[in-house]
Amino acid sequence: MVGATPEYEIIIVGAGPAGLAAGLYAARARRRTLLIERKVTGGQIALTADVENYPGIDCINGFELGDAMHKQATKYGMETLSADVTAIDERDDGRHLLRTGEGDYVASAVILTGGADYNRLGVPGEERLTGFGVSYCATCDAAFFKDQDVAVIGGGDSAMEEGLFVTRYARKATVIHRRDTLRASAILRERAFANPKLDFIWNSVVEEILGAEAVTGVRIRNAETGVTSTLDVTGIFIFIGLTPNTAYLKGKLKMDEGGHIFVNEWMETAVPGIFAAGDIRANSARQVVTAAGDGATAAIRADHYITDRFGTTPISSTPPATADRRD
Repeated sequence: MVGATPEYEIIIVGAGPAGLAAGLYAARARRRTLLIERKVTGGQIALTADVENYPGIDCINGFELGDAMHKQATKYGMETLSADVTAIDERDDGRHLLRTGEGDYVASAVILTGGADYNRLGVPGEERLTGFGVSYCATCDAAFFKDQDVAVIGGGDSAMEEGLFVTRYARKATVIHRRDTLRASAILRERAFANPKLDFIWNSVVEEILGAEAVTGVRIRNAETGVTSTLDVTGIFIFIGLTPNTAYLKGKLKMDEGGHIFVNEWMETAVPGIFAAGDIRANSARQVVTAAGDGATAAIRADHYITDRFGTTPISSTPPATADRRD
């Protein structure tokens, strides 16, 4: 019918590792699958120069990893749409209507993998040097800075947890905080102050990240005196919070105070047929491998949900000739 709303069995919102893994599993289950992404395929991982902690891969550029995951899912029939999802409404038949800038789409099951954006400092050099000394994940990147001097920005729990992790590799890590006291919990403050590799610069903010092709330093301004100085470092780890991409879902799904979606062990939200996986969910480990696992889990459960709820079977029970049937 001309003008009819396109219908899919599974629609995935977000093309990070969780969304790409969900797309692979959904497409291989022979479900008609659509992946919707408003930015770049790969999500945050696309901004990472080198990924060294993905099992089975010694080292790979983050953009290349995302591209490879996308091609793999596409091979099994996943479709992709570049658009921004603005709302999800429930229909009388139990399916869901997704509203986007490119039109409306109907899904029997929805998997939300929109992730979360790291809060930026918004200073010169930050975007340009992201992946080249600027990092938002110590677990991911600290090993690249063995025996080097780095800076850690922030004063909360995440900043102290990640800063302590950085000291396993770095020669010295200098914490730059805009206040004169840490906001982190007491136990983390105690551990931070007891760590000989951690130094602290108080009442100061970063004005610029320095370096041509890689980080060479950071320009700092004392918020009380206005005096500026330069700290020579080869890496800067920024931990000033995360903003989940869930604003359009407020009031629809149960979330924590930060906007992360609550799910059970099967990635199911409180709304039947809507799943959430990866950094967008509460208590995520925020790693590529765990996000991919979340996405696979959500797709497997979505497949079962569709069969149980709608009594439908996959579009085709015959997989492509190249499909790996070991799982």
